[in-house]
Amino acid sequence: MPAMRQTFDETTDRSFGPRHVPLIRQAMAEQGLDGFVTPHEDEHQNEYLPAANDRLAWATGFTGSAGAAVILKDKAAIFVDGRYTLQVRDQVDQGVFEIRDLVEGGVPAYLETATAKGQVIGYDPRLHSPDALDRLKAAAAKAGSELRPVTPNPLDAAWGQARPPQPAAPVTPHPLQYAGEESASKRHRLGESLASRGAEAAVITAPASIAWLFNVRGGDVIRSPLPLGQAILNADGSARLFLDPAKVTPDLPAWLGNEVRLETPADLPQALAELKGKTVLVDPAQSSSWYFGALESAGAAVQRGEDPCILPKACKNPVEIEGAKRAHRRDGAALTRFLHWVATEGQVNPPDEIEAVSKLESFREATGALKDLSFDTIAGAASNGAIVHYRPTERLNKRAEKGSLLLVDSGAQYLDGTTDVTRTVAIGEPSAEMRERFTLVLKGHLALARVRFPAGTTGSALDALARMALWAHGLDYDHGTGHGVGSYLGVHEGPQRIAKLPNLVPLRPGMIVSNEPGYYKEGGYGIRIETLQFVTGPSAIPGGERAMLGFETLTLAPIDRRLTLKALLSAEEVAQFDAYHARVLSEIAPLVPADVAAWLAEACAPL
Repeated sequence: MPAMRQTFDETTDRSFGPRHVPLIRQAMAEQGLDGFVTPHEDEHQNEYLPAANDRLAWATGFTGSAGAAVILKDKAAIFVDGRYTLQVRDQVDQGVFEIRDLVEGGVPAYLETATAKGQVIGYDPRLHSPDALDRLKAAAAKAGSELRPVTPNPLDAAWGQARPPQPAAPVTPHPLQYAGEESASKRHRLGESLASRGAEAAVITAPASIAWLFNVRGGDVIRSPLPLGQAILNADGSARLFLDPAKVTPDLPAWLGNEVRLETPADLPQALAELKGKTVLVDPAQSSSWYFGALESAGAAVQRGEDPCILPKACKNPVEIEGAKRAHRRDGAALTRFLHWVATEGQVNPPDEIEAVSKLESFREATGALKDLSFDTIAGAASNGAIVHYRPTERLNKRAEKGSLLLVDSGAQYLDGTTDVTRTVAIGEPSAEMRERFTLVLKGHLALARVRFPAGTTGSALDALARMALWAHGLDYDHGTGHGVGSYLGVHEGPQRIAKLPNLVPLRPGMIVSNEPGYYKEGGYGIRIETLQFVTGPSAIPGGERAMLGFETLTLAPIDRRLTLKALLSAEEVAQFDAYHARVLSEIAPLVPADVAAWLAEACAPL
């Protein structure tokens, strides 16, 4: 997949809501509906969407990666979480859509209060997980309204011929030198797991699971090398893989082998019907309600359970870990060249956000190994840095100014690994408040990097470590502290996470997670420090009674010393900070030009 340069034109604008909502309402009326519910997710429950499936953006103008909307005859609402509270105000016409919280009450609470007895609210069963749908149905029932499945849905009908075509990027083998385990080995290992649970087959619909299980990659999803398709994995390790024939490359059938039958998406309904009488595992969090309905109609016994690929995919094997280390060294050299540019030319002539994004991507492209970005680069100058998932556009583009901060959150896709890193740097002389709050964020970052913990510990048990210094000063941030990351897959990967919200999945060796505490002063500036790290161990601690897990940092790039107040750091924290910078200097200096290496030596000097 060739590198894709980030674009800065508005993919949607604030006229979308006013322009498209009447069309959707007209289609609703033709289907006898009083309302329609659309989530951000598509038929594959993707976070990042191909243009053809970005329904929420087309209907509302909102381009974030999580959300939902309810469109009724006389009113409408859009729902987003804390990451997007500023972005949604900028992108969505509030004269058309009421803005509501996705987490606190969310769509169910709205349906309970905004709909009335006898009203019929449509939904597309291909777009909702059964668990989410159960909550919506319960809320509608309390209001006396009815939730009705509709296919095609009124949004798609209104979109019509203007809708982009479905993607058909080639599906190619992902070599063993990167995958670390043959597909047949994965399939038989997971098949045995299915059999032990009393299941004869599993329906797999998540693109990342399909890519991992069959050791293939694609290009159907922006910023992620994913193929859209479906699969049925049998307990004996054989499988049926459903792909658009236009995606099948000449070498793919031989790569998949005799135990995998290649079929088309049109064959899927019949294949599900053939599971009659069998116990079939389906993940209610990954697969839409349509699959459950099709299997139940066929007479299969549906077993609700987690996609069998999720946990094995999250625990990277040694080959994948070594690949991640190579990718991060390569990426760290590119990022260091960018930070040098900001620290030299950027201090004399501060860049605007688009210039910063383009410059950073040019350094990554210069590696010769870049396949794509792992997400659109977030470059927030001054007050834009306080918008957590801000993306620069021509309309919003801001130039950095002396005495401000520049926050850059970026990542790359390489064959051997996926990166995600945030650095916040001072332009000119930072204020005392900026230094203090940066150092508080740094203290949380360091705490989460050095923690040791017993097996069975979840990320939610560690989240407070990253927030304690901020909490002590009456400060906090409204996003999670850490997410899983794939191996040349999605930059956001479960089931592990580090966040306030409870998580029942213990951290296991080989899992890669981000470490990204932050602080955001609305209208002022944003601060985030993010590195990726993987779970190590278990290993003994001298004098201890239990072996402990820990983290090893993957990301290698300097942290702005000019923003760091040594007086706020303990001796342990200073030693940890200096040791990290010594490692950055040792591993990155040989990979960058002499002038960059000389600057890096200063940037990594002990506090």
